Amino acid sequence: MGQGSITSLTLLAACFAFPAAAQAPPKAFIDGTGPGWRELGEADFAPVNGNPDTWIWSGEILKCTGKPIGVMRTKSKVKNFEMVVEWRHLQSGGNSGVFAWVPEEALAGLKPDVLPKGGIEVQMLDHGYAELYTKKTGRQPDFFTTNGDIFAVGTSKLKPFPPLSPNGSRSFPRKNLSKGVGEWNHYYVRGINGEIRLWVNGEEVSGGSDAVPAEGYLCLEAEGSPVEFRHIRIRELP
Repeated sequence: MGQGSITSLTLLAACFAFPAAAQAPPKAFIDGTGPGWRELGEADFAPVNGNPDTWIWSGEILKCTGKPIGVMRTKSKVKNFEMVVEWRHLQSGGNSGVFAWVPEEALAGLKPDVLPKGGIEVQMLDHGYAELYTKKTGRQPDFFTTNGDIFAVGTSKLKPFPPLSPNGSRSFPRKNLSKGVGEWNHYYVRGINGEIRLWVNGEEVSGGSDAVPAEGYLCLEAEGSPVEFRHIRIRELP
């Protein structure tokens, strides 16, 4: 086989292995300030399975104690959307995330210390989480990252974009861009017709397609440690 044929096959394989990055949105949209965007505040969310003090609004900042483990959801379901949220962990090893397209039945009767039984999670992990895992097991983690994994939860389904976790269930980030404990991170999430993509601090890193279901609530996650959110904005699309 000639060198030209080998090169062509290599390029073809690369096209199938790595989905093309979505067209980069204008900076105004990544910041959530373009036309059609609106701020989400206390009136836009409903409690699910937390305590009265799990989620507290303080000015522009939403403070979460992380306890009990659980979520709060938007009052309205969304289908096609863009979302901007800034977040920071206040404790090394903090764990949180945003769930997209959570079906109503996945939240029904949810008790404290239980997470939704469906949805697509856009994970928010502090780098210290990997360090804690290594100290506990003596191994470097290979089934998760701390830079923006995306994966289906419970009964939901997703075809994750590569690079993939060893079991193929997670889309791992193509670049490591998350900031550490105490620093604000910026997520821009785009979900259209069952395809979801994540930009971390301005660059696209992970995603997936063929989500089922591809409509539902957006949820913010409490998972054991204090975390703060701000500038939560959404733009619903046709």
